[in-house]
Amino acid sequence: GLGEFRIRDLNDEINKLLREKRHWENQISDLGGPHYRRYGPRMFDAEGREVPGNRGYKYFGAAKDLPGVRELFEQEPPPPPKKTRAELMKDIDADYYGYRDDDDGILLPLEEKAEKLAIQRAVEEWNSAKGGSKTAEKDDDEPDIYGSDAYITRDPEQQTKEDPMGLLGPRFTAHVPV
Repeated sequence: GLGEFRIRDLNDEINKLLREKRHWENQISDLGGPHYRRYGPRMFDAEGREVPGNRGYKYFGAAKDLPGVRELFEQEPPPPPKKTRAELMKDIDADYYGYRDDDDGILLPLEEKAEKLAIQRAVEEWNSAKGGSKTAEKDDDEPDIYGSDAYITRDPEQQTKEDPMGLLGPRFTAHVPV
C-alpha cells in the first residue's frame, strides 16, 4: 500500500478538486445554467449504504479504512424512543392513586383494632369528665325521656270524660327523635 499519510494526502487533493467543482457549479447556476448539484453522486460506505451528512469532506477508496475514519461511517444505534406523556399515563389506574388499598385485606383488621382503641379512649375520657362513677350517670342534668311517666301529662277530668269506665288503659306519649 501507499501508507497512511500518502492516502490522506491523495484524499485531501480529491476533496479540494471537488470543492473547486462545486464552486464552478454554483457559478454556472448563478449565470442561469442548469443546477448540477441536484443530481450529484451520493457517498456510500463499504456495505453500500448511503452515508448521512456526506455534503462536506468525503473519503475515497483506501481512505475509508484509515484509523478513525471507519468509526465515522459506522452509525450509532438510534436511541430508544422516549415515551410520550400519554403513553406513560395510559398505564396509570386506581391502584396508582391508592383507591384499591382496601381490597387487599390488610387494612381491615388494623382499622378494627384502631377503632376499638379509639372507642375505649373516648369512653374513658367521657367517664372521667362526668366524674368516673356510675352514680354520676344518674345525677345527670340530662332528662330521661324513656324511663318514667313523669313527662306524660294527664288531666284526670278529661280522662274520665273520654273513658269513663277506664277500658282504654293508660295513655302515653311517644317521644320519637326527628
